[in-house]
Amino acid sequence: MPRTGNDRRDLVVLGASAGGVEALREVVAGLPAALPAAVLVVLHTPAGYESALAAVLNRCGPLRAETARHGAPLVPGRIYVAAPDHHLLVRHNRMLLSRAPKQNRVRPAVDALFRSAARWHGDRTVAVVLSGTLDDGAAGLAAVDAAGGACLVQDPADAMFPGMPEAALAVVSGAEACPASALAGRIEALVAEPLTEPAGPFTDPDLVVETDMAENLPLTPPRDSPGVPVAISCPDCTGGMNQVQIGAALHYTCHIGHVWSPQTLLAAQRDKVEQALWTAVSMLEEQAKIHDELAVRAAAGARGALVESHQTASAREIRTAAGIIRKHFPEFMPSAPV
Repeated sequence: MPRTGNDRRDLVVLGASAGGVEALREVVAGLPAALPAAVLVVLHTPAGYESALAAVLNRCGPLRAETARHGAPLVPGRIYVAAPDHHLLVRHNRMLLSRAPKQNRVRPAVDALFRSAARWHGDRTVAVVLSGTLDDGAAGLAAVDAAGGACLVQDPADAMFPGMPEAALAVVSGAEACPASALAGRIEALVAEPLTEPAGPFTDPDLVVETDMAENLPLTPPRDSPGVPVAISCPDCTGGMNQVQIGAALHYTCHIGHVWSPQTLLAAQRDKVEQALWTAVSMLEEQAKIHDELAVRAAAGARGALVESHQTASAREIRTAAGIIRKHFPEFMPSAPV
């Protein structure tokens, strides 16, 4: 639908993780009281954690901050913080809370919010990636960029943890990097800027399916999974996964809705390797102990010496195998005491 010349960006979405509270406080402190846009915030928080972020941000600047409520309308000049253990999404100018599968090992996830903003608000979105580790937010920022939205990133040199900003800048070349202290001014300017170019809804078919999955909606009628199949299993549910690409950003999704960016997928796979190695060492050492016990019992039998020797040799071979694992995978073994 053509623009009237009066349309403006009316949704600001911010995503952060480690070190993000400090950055969020700086951004919120600089936002004006009359900001004509709703502000949605996702900060990675553990399940069961009683978040005080809304109260913290409420004291930082003139905008009222509160925890997001399912189905509540988006009100300009308000800040809405994701509830712990719920994805924060948008649809038709309302907030949604969802307990759909985790994305990038977290719920709420930055990518989930950014993708829903890209689908439903398109070029009316300002998306901001702040301090954090790994790469949650990068694929979501790429979706906002593809939908015509404005993309801002905290300058990695200014971030307490530069991983998320660096990952976002790597896949969205047009994103503007600023220190946290300058982001509020850029948000205010982008929200005030008229949108005069023709624009329609962003209906990328992969994005449509993924945002429906994030809302925990049944895919009716059944639709193909987004992206293309790859020979990688989901670390959370072991289901097959598809690779999805928007712009220069890749991510992976399984058929029930777990979503993985490349760095978080590698981190999860490393955890699985560590678990498998420790399981192998544990089982080998248990086998060696059983052989030790059998050797002790064999010593009292008629063929005691022969059987004892065999069991002892077996225990030795098994302990050697466990030692090889410990030697060749030192990164998974505990550090030596100082």
